[in-house]
Amino acid sequence: MIGTANGIAISITGLGSHVPERVVTNDELSTMMDTSDQWIIERTGIRERRIAAPEEALSDLCLPAARQALADAGLEGSEIDLIIVATVTPDMAFPSTAVILADQLGATRAGAYDLSAGCTGFMYAVAQGYGMLAGGLAQKALIVGGDVLSKILDWSDRGTAVLFGDGAGAIVLEAVQAEGTNADRGVLTSHLRSDGRHRDKLYVNGGPGSTGTTGVLKMEGKEVFRFAVGSVTDVVRDAFAATGTSADDLAWFVPHQANKRIITASADKLGIAPEKVVITVDRHGNTSAASIPLALDAAKRDGRIKEGDLVMIEAIGGGFTWGSALLRW
Repeated sequence: MIGTANGIAISITGLGSHVPERVVTNDELSTMMDTSDQWIIERTGIRERRIAAPEEALSDLCLPAARQALADAGLEGSEIDLIIVATVTPDMAFPSTAVILADQLGATRAGAYDLSAGCTGFMYAVAQGYGMLAGGLAQKALIVGGDVLSKILDWSDRGTAVLFGDGAGAIVLEAVQAEGTNADRGVLTSHLRSDGRHRDKLYVNGGPGSTGTTGVLKMEGKEVFRFAVGSVTDVVRDAFAATGTSADDLAWFVPHQANKRIITASADKLGIAPEKVVITVDRHGNTSAASIPLALDAAKRDGRIKEGDLVMIEAIGGGFTWGSALLRW
């Protein structure tokens, strides 16, 4: 998917995020399992993460993030005609969390559905939102990435429990007039991939259609690291090729916040300068579909991301799925 269509660009006009109140530090985890602050930081770069309360569902995190994004765009919920929630931890099997969110926001005329692509979910949702708006099927879309992975973790498994956190992030996409060049503000290009041969490397060992249970997250960490650094950079290079840009043109690289070692290794392989890389994994952990919008919001709020900046986002998720998008802010 490349560029603008018929003089229309799909721009990000609103941004918001939300994380639970409870902070869980590495030191707290060391009282629950055989680990330490030093061990976690050396291997992941994570210092703390936010964990949802037992009574908090995904929609409880998505709603404040969505309201922030709408306010940032100067819109009411009733003006949104498409809502996509990217998640692997919905409130329930059905109705979708997106439908629940539409009701909470007063988006009574919006099409709404959930999308499941693991940690790459936000990338897939951005691409789908782009396609719907570019095709004239919607005019204003709310794209939410959110997960409460703490609810599907085995808290005795330090190989997974130390990595993940909960949160939600949201953007508003709108179709606007454009010139059809790389100077247009919005989504310039998007590239998605999948390879189901690797589904046993990162997965949840349950589901309503198989075991009838929720299951818990399972991961082969070394294999995920190897694939992430070795293969995922292809979609970033595809984005550069599609737009005639390079790493030098980027203002910011905002990758999925899975592990600091993966982030730095991928940036180095792509020739992206360290000072251009946005890292929030240290305080959020891996928040799955929420990680990119959380990082975007953090970098915009602290003044790093500015209007006109060229921003690359990318992610890899269970399955595997992976994808990139190049944005003009």
